[in-house]
Amino acid sequence: MSSFKDLFDTYNWDDTLASIFSKTEHDVLRALSNTKRDLEDFKALISPAAKPYLEQMAQLSRKLTKKRFGNTIQMYSPMYLSNECQNICTYCGFSMTNKIPRRTLTDAEILKEVAYIKSKGYDHILLVTGEANKTVGVDYFNNALQLIRSKFSNITIEVQPLLQDEYELLIENGLYAVLVYQETYHREEYKKHHPKGKKSNFDFRLDTPDRLGKAGIHKIGLGALFGLEDWRADSFFTALHLKYLQKTYWKTKYSISFPRLRPHSGGLEPKVEMTDPDLVQLICAFRLLDEDVELSMSTRESEVFRNNIVNLGITSISAESKTNPGGYAVAPESLEQFEISDERPTEDITAMLKSQGLDVVWKDWANNWQD
Repeated sequence: MSSFKDLFDTYNWDDTLASIFSKTEHDVLRALSNTKRDLEDFKALISPAAKPYLEQMAQLSRKLTKKRFGNTIQMYSPMYLSNECQNICTYCGFSMTNKIPRRTLTDAEILKEVAYIKSKGYDHILLVTGEANKTVGVDYFNNALQLIRSKFSNITIEVQPLLQDEYELLIENGLYAVLVYQETYHREEYKKHHPKGKKSNFDFRLDTPDRLGKAGIHKIGLGALFGLEDWRADSFFTALHLKYLQKTYWKTKYSISFPRLRPHSGGLEPKVEMTDPDLVQLICAFRLLDEDVELSMSTRESEVFRNNIVNLGITSISAESKTNPGGYAVAPESLEQFEISDERPTEDITAMLKSQGLDVVWKDWANNWQD
């Protein structure tokens, strides 16, 4: 099997969704009692039949997380380098058709933003851009890495999919991890939401983690944007993708993120609502499927929700996020990619975590744990 696409093409979306909804109480109880869970167990744990067992799932999830990660949680900060984009995406404030002022940070502006982020104590940074190859392509990323690599233990990027040799170049210059979300694994719905630009190529995006694995990246982050399609099917395909990658590129670490649609310029209403209990169920299901995978929660979610979820399986959390280029120190007034919900400063998030018995770490998990 040459890539995940070969495995993915053997599955049918409607059949997968029907299989999830067909799971029974017996399937859920079997999944909860198993010590090693497979993808069929995962289907049961994200099915409607598992809803009455949410408290039991949460308790197990908390137990497994503490067993593997202790009472610690990692904090990171996203830094947006550019909002220029050549794609049309129905759900994004940076979409090419949105008439907004575009900005790409200069070296001096990058260093000014970094100085603010470092003043808050962060040692792990996530660099984010729109997808504009000519303006913010490999040369720009490489320059940014060389500019800031001495200031952080770990640098992660969330940018357009690149080629294997391009990833290899960035890894040589300090890149540690890459987040690449499929958005939705529903091929037809994907096309509706990405009608123009390189991102409209579903298969090229789907194969990106394979190119990353072959390039020897330290960590890959996966996820789907909940609200574009049924969250249960998208979550299953995310889990399928995870298990394929873990088997194929076993030296690489993995993380899962859980973004839900948030308001933005030109706002898209979710096709399928994902409630707070649904998201709790999913986070617990991923922890029960895999004790080692990192689970990340962004400031898209509300203060109350994040307060309640940090002890149920989450291992990393962002704080004081700005989703506009220069949002920390250079241009706080510029347009955000989406509205954040938890706007508390880093100090308040840190205090909240400590009040719940959690110790904050500032470096990536792979620096703190040995297999």
